[in-house]
Amino acid sequence: MNLIKNKWLKKDYKDFQTYLKSLKDEKYLQFNQKIITSKYKFIGIRLPILRKIAKEILKGNWESFIQVSENIYYEEVMLKGFVIAGIKDINKLKDYINSFVLLIDNWAICDSFCSSLKIIKNKKEEFWNFFNEFLDDTAEFKVRTFLVVLINYYVEEKYLAKIFLICQRPLADKYYVNMAASWLIAECYIKYPVQTYDFLQKAHLKKFVFNKSISKINDSYQVSKADKEKVQKLKNML
Repeated sequence: MNLIKNKWLKKDYKDFQTYLKSLKDEKYLQFNQKIITSKYKFIGIRLPILRKIAKEILKGNWESFIQVSENIYYEEVMLKGFVIAGIKDINKLKDYINSFVLLIDNWAICDSFCSSLKIIKNKKEEFWNFFNEFLDDTAEFKVRTFLVVLINYYVEEKYLAKIFLICQRPLADKYYVNMAASWLIAECYIKYPVQTYDFLQKAHLKKFVFNKSISKINDSYQVSKADKEKVQKLKNML
């Protein structure tokens, strides 16, 4: 199917949905249904294929594609996220991110979208200020979005103090928020074990986040056995 269009019409998008269904991988469909809970229907298309499709759409009138796109299938929403992540105009990108995060209802779309926002690498301060506003929200995956963005682009010494403050904030007490905060702390430990260990000694964290952070550190192949034992002692002191 020709994915590079001067303008996407509703008829084009209906043909596109048929095209997506032709890419179904039954084994991958069954795998996704086991590990992802979503209100969207699953087709069963592997991520590299969706990323390739998004790159083609971005060569044409991607904005008209987004305007006619639907949100019936998980793959449609994932693909829309990949297209949005490829927008070069910062102001338009921010507007589309604000709309897109409201569609996210599972960790897979959230995390894949965040890891695709490569533009953040060169605009860290600007995007920090933009995403920071997400933290006061009560929407589970809106808050998780910023935490996963931090994991992907901000685990640097320059941002450690800010990250540690964020992890102690009274964020929305939702499972996927708490899991992301734990993952973030574990990533900080892998790269900055001394600073993160000091943080864990003094931090005022939710019990779940504290315990899960230590669990994730212990699960990492990048942490030495001695460090794992050291961190485990913190848990035993609670």
